[in-house]
Amino acid sequence: MLLKNDLNSIKTFVKKGNVLTKEEELYCYAQDSMNTNEKSVLPDVVVFVETIEEVQNILKYANEHKIPVISRGAGTNMVGACTCPHGGIVLNFSKMNKILDFSPENMTMRVQPGVVLNDIKELAERENLFYPPDPSNFKVSTIGGSIAQSSGGAMSFKYGTTKDYVLSLTVVLADGSLLKLGAGTVKDAVGYHLNQLIIGSEGTLAIVVEAELKLIPKPEACRTIVGYFDSFEDAVNGVNGIIKERVFPATIDFMDNNSIRTVEEFYPCGLKTEKEALLIVDIDGFENSLDIQQKYVESALAHANAAYIGVSANDIWTARRASFAATARLAPDVVSDDIIVPRSELAKMVRGCKNICDRYGLQVCIVGHVGDGNIHPQIALNLENDSEFKNYVAAKSEIYELALSLGGTISSEHGVGEAKLSYIENIIDNEVLNCMKQLKKLFDPNNILNPGKIFKI
Repeated sequence: MLLKNDLNSIKTFVKKGNVLTKEEELYCYAQDSMNTNEKSVLPDVVVFVETIEEVQNILKYANEHKIPVISRGAGTNMVGACTCPHGGIVLNFSKMNKILDFSPENMTMRVQPGVVLNDIKELAERENLFYPPDPSNFKVSTIGGSIAQSSGGAMSFKYGTTKDYVLSLTVVLADGSLLKLGAGTVKDAVGYHLNQLIIGSEGTLAIVVEAELKLIPKPEACRTIVGYFDSFEDAVNGVNGIIKERVFPATIDFMDNNSIRTVEEFYPCGLKTEKEALLIVDIDGFENSLDIQQKYVESALAHANAAYIGVSANDIWTARRASFAATARLAPDVVSDDIIVPRSELAKMVRGCKNICDRYGLQVCIVGHVGDGNIHPQIALNLENDSEFKNYVAAKSEIYELALSLGGTISSEHGVGEAKLSYIENIIDNEVLNCMKQLKKLFDPNNILNPGKIFKI
């Protein structure tokens, strides 16, 4: 709990009206998009920052008084990465939302952390450039949160994730010092790449206040091909066949039968609800290359026993992105997870996940990115029902164990946050975990930056 003089001091660092202290205001910042049955802890104060200097002053004060500081963008992450288990100060970056520089010639863009990903994409595309990372919430999520979580999305298979598009970062350390990490050039072979260390650290090492992003030329055209299959194994074989034909799709996503049926009820668009799996394959490049790519893709899908192959309009992606909302209609709550395994083990992972959820009486709709081996089990349940919640916890542990046994891991793009904190010691070797904890102590000796996330200290 902050003392009155702490609140008064914090108010002097920012403009009038940029500090929230009322209980009903604080409640809005006690949660993110993680679904849990645990009671939320309110922050002590929410501060809307507008300048780097404001961030520095607040962090310096918080470090001296050992007050937790939690960075927050749009609050769309799924693992409790910006909740406040120890109270403290929430830094809201929604007013640090300027695009500071855009150089089409250098194919770079310098932005503040509160810029929405969709704004970055739209501005780049006006100059026929492209920022590929596309988490499903890109129309509302911010670049600061995307960097903190190292977010990915459907295009990761071909184009990579956030870490592949960050040239440099300007960050504030726990003691208020300002550092620029990275040269801002496409290549940089001088010293350690500390900017890459910050990406995915969930605000536990430093707070990003500027980012310089790499852009690439926008493909001239894109086409979406769909394939329905009577077995998920055939669908995975179809993906392998596409790759053997040396076609590199922009996306290869899938929906299982439960997802197909649930989405069609929620957003009727003619999905074939009797099929076990749907593949969504986006090919892109020069317009005159799409016909030959399509030929190879359709041949590979047919060879893998596709029951139906066709070219789709935008409705199919609207349906795919509606899967979480559709699943939420099945029960009071829905929890979306994030598992990745080698693609060769993907069919076993999907089957195993379904079997585990069936044993525990849980409804699950599975979607994901087949090219990456990344699945998102979306489990619908009532978190207030004790027996359902216990079944969910047990099922979750078994799903994670299965992913590990298949050579995978428990998070590919959602991060760890609070939701996966208790599992990390079973995932990461003790010596590696100790190295991470030493890095945390070096960057943040008083453990004020997003404490209680990733691992316990």
